[in-house]
Order: sequence, then C-alpha cells, then structure tokens
Amino acid sequence: MSTTTIIPNTFDFVLPKVLECSSPTEERGLRRDDTRLLVSHRSNNQINHTTFKDIGDFLEAGDVLVVNTSATRNAALATTFLDGTAGRIHLSTPLKNGNWLIEVRQLIGNDTARYRDIRKQQQLSIPGGGTATIVAPYYRTSTESTHIQLWEAAFSTPIEIDSYLQAYGQPIKYKNVDIGYPLSYYQTAFAKETGSTEMPSAGRAFTKELIADLALKGIQFAPVLLHTGVSSLEVNEAPYPEYFEVGAHTADLLNKAKAEGRRIIAVGTTAIRAIESAIDSKGTVIPKSGMTNLFITAERGLSLINAMLTGFHEPKASHLLMMEAMANRDHLALSYQAAIEEEYYWHEFGDLHLIV
Repeated sequence: MSTTTIIPNTFDFVLPKVLECSSPTEERGLRRDDTRLLVSHRSNNQINHTTFKDIGDFLEAGDVLVVNTSATRNAALATTFLDGTAGRIHLSTPLKNGNWLIEVRQLIGNDTARYRDIRKQQQLSIPGGGTATIVAPYYRTSTESTHIQLWEAAFSTPIEIDSYLQAYGQPIKYKNVDIGYPLSYYQTAFAKETGSTEMPSAGRAFTKELIADLALKGIQFAPVLLHTGVSSLEVNEAPYPEYFEVGAHTADLLNKAKAEGRRIIAVGTTAIRAIESAIDSKGTVIPKSGMTNLFITAERGLSLINAMLTGFHEPKASHLLMMEAMANRDHLALSYQAAIEEEYYWHEFGDLHLIV
C-alpha cells in the first residue's frame, strides 16, 4: 500500500498543549459568543484582541458573511478488531451506491490513531448487531494511486442508516476533548441540513441574538452548504472530495457584492471551498452542486473571498495552505505568534481568528 500524499513547504509552528481546548464554552460557564476573537489586518499587520460578541466592531454595512448551513451528524461508531483492540469507525461521506467513505481508528487512552491492519472484505462489528464491510481503499481521483486512508465500506444495520446513527452513533471527538458531549454542542446557529461528519466550527460562536444584531447593522448572510468529512487528516495530507451546494440566491447576492466592491467574508474554510467551487472561468458565482475536489493553496489563489473568519489550525494542516491564499505566511506567522502569546484556544471548541 502506498503512503499518503505529502504537501511540501507547509506552515509549521509549536503549539503548546495547554492551548488545546478540551471543553465547549457551555461547560466553561460562557455563552458561545464569549469566545475570544483575534482580528488581524492584512494591510498593516495590526492585531486586535476582543471577544466574538464584538465582531460587529470590525464589520460594516454591506459586508456579506458566507455561512455553511450543514448540520453535524453522529458519525462515530464503536467497533472491536479481531485482536480484541477497541476501535472507532468514523463515517465521512455517503456515496451514490449507498456505501460510505470511512476512517478506521483504534483507541489509545483518550486518543485515537489510524488503524492500518485493514483488508478488503474485512467485516467490522458495530452496535445493535450491525456490520461494516470493507469494500476497497479510496483514492482522491480516479487516476491516483495514492491511498489517503479512507475506505469504502458497505453497512448492514437493523434500521435505516440515518436513524441508526442517531440511535447508536456519537459525535466524533479527539484527544483534546476529555469526555463525550451531546450532538447539540456540535451544531451551529446556521445548521439546517444534516450531513457533516464534523462541525463547521467557525460558525459555532454565532448566537441568534448576535446574528440579529449584525443584520440590523446591515450585514448580509449568504448561505451555502458543504457537508464536511472527517477532519483527522494527518500532517501534510491533501483534502478529499466533499458534497456542496451554492444556490441561485447566494450566487446573485455574491455577484452583486463583488460588482459593488463590498467585502465578502467566508465563515470557515468550508464556506471558502463551497464558493470557490461554484465560480466559472469569468469569475462569476453560478448555482452549482455536487462533489468538489478543489484544493486551495496560495498558488491557486482565491477568486472571490477577500476576508475570512476561522479557527486556529494545527501545525502543517492543509487548511493553513488555504489561509495562505488569503494572507501571506508572514502575516499568518505574526497572527499565530500573537495567539500563542495571548493564550488563545485551539480546536473546534476554541477561539476564532478574523482576517480582514
């Protein structure tokens, strides 16, 4: 089996373990919009430290926030391997043939790691008498020979798969989260259509009250849909295809904002991937849906988005390459150094970064 694709020259830094956020704001006695916000200005490298509920101080009437309306599902299922090792199956993306792309992981204390002793036709037990049968390794494109550690699997469950996941599944969690939290903690205020394996976390700090206040200020919201797959890519791994939708209303709203020179601010890397996947050769946003294989780097650049709200990403994460399409590496290094010095929290329940 070949190894995973390595992306050269990715942004690296040392992340102190104490900054790995282990619990949601609700468990820390805070409202979601009490999350801290670092604002970095690309034009002069100015850094502002504030709280998310004051994000309106850095927005202006006419700004458009592109938000992902995908809701998170219970996507982690317990399993036991033949050698007795406890594991987890992380469902990533449903396929047209009814099968799923999955990642198979073994439990190591409070953490998980990829389980690599997998073969075609191997059968894995799951709760309630169900099974997951390995069909084939998965490749990013039909011409690639590099396996990215996702597998196509066929599920046999006592009830329909969505109902089964509600009954037997749990939200995916990693080592930074000490205990399991309810699925409601993994939903954003924009969530409408269930389909994400992991939360589009850049939108988590928005509350209904804050959204209303921003709308009164003249901020517009442009909904898109991108169902996220597993986010446990290892160092330097390229992203894989995900399902997205950009509707006619959003396309019209964004094209008008671009023509009028207004700011278009993506709420999260998922919103960027969706929008940039729906832009034609003339730079116009068109209504579009399907699987996107788009991999955004500084070399590829951005066609429409000119500001973004995002969490703080792991060293060498592929998301950082997308961020370099928005801000150069020197600006990111300055911002991340400031976040570390001021002890901002990382990960899905952590603090946020607005790049303007």
